[in-house]
Amino acid sequence: MVDWLINVHMKFKLLPETLFITINLVDRYLSIEVIDKQNVQLLGVAALMIACKYEEIYPPTVKDFIYVTKNAYTKP
Repeated sequence: MVDWLINVHMKFKLLPETLFITINLVDRYLSIEVIDKQNVQLLGVAALMIACKYEEIYPPTVKDFIYVTKNAYTKP
């Protein structure tokens, strides 16, 4: 998943700090919670979205995150 997150990070041309915060959030969550294999990508996207809100001036939209997951998830 980290390799995929790095690719998404590079595709959106985000700040390096955004990637560090993303991986930190994923690591912290996985240290206290066990998740199914099918939800790992969702965790990564959610962590990236939260990190973007902290660091980026113009964060990617939810639509952009849905696109990079190849429409595996939908906007509620």
